[in-house]
Amino acid sequence: MASAFRPARELLVQYARYHRDRRNIATHFVGIPLIVFAVGVLLARPALDVATPAGVLALTPAALLWAVTTLWYLTRGEFWLGVAVSVVNGTLVALAAPLGTGGLTAWFVVGSGLFLLGWLVQFLGHYYEGRKPAFTDDLIGLLVGPQFVTAEALFSLGLLRGLRDEIAQRAGPTHVRDLALPA
Repeated sequence: MASAFRPARELLVQYARYHRDRRNIATHFVGIPLIVFAVGVLLARPALDVATPAGVLALTPAALLWAVTTLWYLTRGEFWLGVAVSVVNGTLVALAAPLGTGGLTAWFVVGSGLFLLGWLVQFLGHYYEGRKPAFTDDLIGLLVGPQFVTAEALFSLGLLRGLRDEIAQRAGPTHVRDLALPA
């Protein structure tokens, strides 16, 4: 398996090669945030209250995972993309946190249900793509997914044009695959 510490450009090009059908990309705008949110819910327990000068901070496995992944995103060579994906992931984890404070059954049902729904949406997208998900060949694709969706959102706003153009040049243009033809 290749290094998890490759530059963002390399990781995004590799990931994009599995995501050229526009319907697949669209499903990722739903599925990946659902999965990140669900992980935030599921990892909102247990919470350890830590006293800080600003008050009490609830330290959870979700917060620790966010901190570690933020460091990873910020060190892949595309700093502003790293900031953006970390803000998006942090927002999803923060919104998920209150669901971890409810009853055990509700916490588990909501977290696991959203997680499964997110993956169902992802697999629907890969049906359109006619290709398996990127993480099946390289587990680091699980981290690149949120980065890819954030990059695509930024591209749609006219930002990071050089990165967008390089991905399109190296991975090929996006399209809508004819489902009647073999992948």
